[in-house]
Amino acid sequence: MAFNWFLWALLSAVFAAMTAIFAKIGLEGVDSDLATLVRTAIIMAVLAGFVFWSGKWSNPFNLPSKTWVFLTLSGLATGASWVCYFRALKIGDASKVAPVDKFSLVLVALFAFLFLDERPSMREWSGILMVGLGVLILAIGK
Repeated sequence: MAFNWFLWALLSAVFAAMTAIFAKIGLEGVDSDLATLVRTAIIMAVLAGFVFWSGKWSNPFNLPSKTWVFLTLSGLATGASWVCYFRALKIGDASKVAPVDKFSLVLVALFAFLFLDERPSMREWSGILMVGLGVLILAIGK
């Protein structure tokens, strides 16, 4: 049975939640940048094995140059995000850091509107606005 996009996104959220908890525990007594490097190395090994054993391996140097440019930019943004995320987790509560990190949802919607010509419905914008308001409430504090 093939999963639809929502089930994959829900699984992503579950694994992202586990990531925050495991990372917060793993950061005890460890530099956040070193922890990010170790995590990234593990991710690379797991993904390389998955791609190889699932028969999806092909020569990445045969990818179009546009793909390389945008995957490079995405990788740089991911790396910067992870460094910032782990530093925030090191000094903040996971229950506060992770939701603020999800402000990316609001930014993705805005960037998709501006650059990808995506047009969320009024109902979808309402949900996106609620996420933004939730982050604002967390940021304001007590």
